Amino acid sequence: MPALPRAKETADETRERITRVAEEMFRRMGFAKTAVADIASELGMSPANIYRFFPSKVAIVNAICARALAEVEDEIRAIVARKTPARARIHDVFQSVFVYHRDNFLSERRVHDMVLVAIEENWDAIQAHVQRLEATVQALIEEGIAEKVFVPHDAAPTAAVFMDALVKFCHPILIAEDIDQDLEAQQHRVLSYLLRSIEVERTPL
Repeated sequence: MPALPRAKETADETRERITRVAEEMFRRMGFAKTAVADIASELGMSPANIYRFFPSKVAIVNAICARALAEVEDEIRAIVARKTPARARIHDVFQSVFVYHRDNFLSERRVHDMVLVAIEENWDAIQAHVQRLEATVQALIEEGIAEKVFVPHDAAPTAAVFMDALVKFCHPILIAEDIDQDLEAQQHRVLSYLLRSIEVERTPL
């Protein structure tokens, strides 16, 4: 029986394949040293075909950034949906953001310049992402207050304090600057201190 013809790749699938291959090459060769022609060669395409989907190498980086933000936010939503105490979910949200940036963007120093371009070109999208993260933390603090685990207070400024105190562990460039330190342990200490500061004091048995 003859094999069925392979389904034609959609435009979205082609864009995704281009961004995946480009990101892998940026990691391997460095952003500055990777040309659109190199990406095209790796994909078995002509550069002109790449330009049908992305007008420039920076446009490819923008797509990588958009995908990264979506992946982070999908993970955050999954954590928020868990049936665990608000305190644990706040901890896990910040942990997941840190681990994502450390492992997916900064595991190779060669992607550092790509991250700089992504931040510069996608500033508004990144700021909106940060605001959604802060709103998520505020909602979890409010849950903790309702659970009588956190002391009653205005959750909005507290969420802002959490974001300010933990920016070093959420911002790719700041993580990169101290990547040789034990940032995970540092974040755990800061986050534990912040959470203790708003917890209801328990009476010893």
